[in-house]
Amino acid sequence: MIDDITLGYLILLFPLITFVVNGLFLGNKCAKAAAIFAVLCNGLAFAAAGTLAFHYFSSDFAPQKAILFDHTFIPFIGDLVARIGMLVDPLSVMMLVVVTFISFMVNIYSIGYMREDRAAGRFFALLSLFSFSMLGLVVATNLFQMFIFWELVGVSSYLLIGFWYHKPSAVSASKQAFILTRFADSFFLLGIVLVSYVVGSFDFSTLNSLSLIDFQKDFINLGLVTVSKSEALVLGSILIFTGGWGKSAMFPMHIWLPNAMEGPTPVSSIIHSATMVVAGVYLVARLFPFFAICDNALTLIMWVGAFTMVFAAVIACTQKDIKRILAYSTLSQLGYMMFALGACKIGQVVAVTGWTASTFHIFTHAFFKCSLFLIAGSLIHQVGTNDLDAMGGLGKKMKLTYACTLISILAISGIPPFSGFFSKDEIILAAFQGHHYVVFGLALLTSGLTTFYMFRLFFLAFHGAPRHEGVKAGHVHEDFAMTLPIAILAIPALASGFAAQPLFEQFFIPGQLNVPQLVKLDHAEWLPFVAVGIAVVALVIAWLLYASPWAKVKRALDESNRSGIYKVIYHKFYFDEMYYAVVRQFIFGGIARVARAFNDYVIEGLLAFTVWFVHKLGDLVRFAQAGYLPFYLGTLIVGVLLWRFFGQLPL
Repeated sequence: MIDDITLGYLILLFPLITFVVNGLFLGNKCAKAAAIFAVLCNGLAFAAAGTLAFHYFSSDFAPQKAILFDHTFIPFIGDLVARIGMLVDPLSVMMLVVVTFISFMVNIYSIGYMREDRAAGRFFALLSLFSFSMLGLVVATNLFQMFIFWELVGVSSYLLIGFWYHKPSAVSASKQAFILTRFADSFFLLGIVLVSYVVGSFDFSTLNSLSLIDFQKDFINLGLVTVSKSEALVLGSILIFTGGWGKSAMFPMHIWLPNAMEGPTPVSSIIHSATMVVAGVYLVARLFPFFAICDNALTLIMWVGAFTMVFAAVIACTQKDIKRILAYSTLSQLGYMMFALGACKIGQVVAVTGWTASTFHIFTHAFFKCSLFLIAGSLIHQVGTNDLDAMGGLGKKMKLTYACTLISILAISGIPPFSGFFSKDEIILAAFQGHHYVVFGLALLTSGLTTFYMFRLFFLAFHGAPRHEGVKAGHVHEDFAMTLPIAILAIPALASGFAAQPLFEQFFIPGQLNVPQLVKLDHAEWLPFVAVGIAVVALVIAWLLYASPWAKVKRALDESNRSGIYKVIYHKFYFDEMYYAVVRQFIFGGIARVARAFNDYVIEGLLAFTVWFVHKLGDLVRFAQAGYLPFYLGTLIVGVLLWRFFGQLPL
């Protein structure tokens, strides 16, 4: 029997070995062998994670924390030591299962999706690097380790988004994702430096056990101002959250995520389901006790999440690119998860129901969102375009895909008994119990918008008359390698909600908090009925507009038949244009141009003058030693005259 420590190493090693072997050997020689090796290793990693999860949750030890291994990485001054280890608790074990399972499914799917791609070997290598990075992030025992893998996730996602580097749009999207997330990460790093300097530790266990009272009497000089250490910790919490703000693409740092759809669809699936984009939510959940003591940090988190939730859902209602609809849907669902964590703060006390609901939604969202992205890839593979205008009538040609899509859409819409109902209901309940009634209303509104835009996609893609010549001619079929993972993912999309709810209620708590907790919470038995009622109304509206006998689909898709507000929303409130104006006109055209001129005319000018001066000096020395008599006589006369006038000597 393999012990848990060995399982911990194996979970990390399988994807790392896949990256090395495929990257150095198999990738360039045989893409098919690279694909099989990647599927095999990722399957073994999932089996190891599943075994570890079974051992943990079936033992009497859960929900306590344990560190399976811990190695010193860099010793700093004093007790400040950077370590590489593996933390095991309900949150990290859940993420291990989710990440390895999603990676396994995406690798299987990629066999069919990347079959004709000549660079498929490189793709499977990069996919495993991404999985390894994400696994290293979720098992981190401290902020330093998390930041290392956090950056590795950023680098590997940059390589995957820009995988088709011959496409300018893919290169632009990868650079945009890299720049925006690095911008946020710079604040994250500042936060780590500040907090670790004040506390003297990177460890999550130390940070999550702090009390601000212990730091109120000591002060720290931040260069411009001197503040108490407790105030420095509050500032550090905001800086650390900014890293998660960018990684989870919260407003206004959201624009990189929809544009990242330029990458291959399996990349979109793995990035937007359970991995990179939930890293920010995971960071807040991991450091929840620390954020809870930092004054209004949780309130900020709640409002950032709530606004992103509504903002993205509104945009998703108008898009025609099915991958962009799913991308904005992901932003909206991330907003749900983020605001649920922030909604735990109720005045000066905390209720942890939002924390449990948020982590539960990470779990359920991973399955139905991964499934929806893989379905989108299958549709694009058959139709040859992302545009809903060219789809329609696919339900009769792709019956299994149709059924799986319906399951996933019912799940994300929060319709019982599908998985999303249980987690989303808990989130909305947390907002109500926290007396955040505005956020509560926004959550209900977004629930209706989610149902509307997802069923709009469903009806326009699968129902009605075919609008694509290939579909009309019957050239559409279901690829086994691509349909198999979709069918498998439909099972947890349907059943993970009611199956896993007892597990989350029993084991998923954020740990010991150094703030007062609210134990007695309001009951709201009526809430599920209201939420489901809103979703059903939205479903009916979508059906009337896009699938009923009275629906005017052609008119609904006619771009000339749009109001001004619709056009503003369709263009995503012109945030892309604002971003490019700032980056291209201000940064590249302004700051970068001035910096280049300074470099060209000042720095390089000084270097050129120095080279010229040394060169001329060398010429003079060579000339002086050439035996030219007039030069020697002239030098003698000049020397005597200088001697006379400056040395004040008689001639």
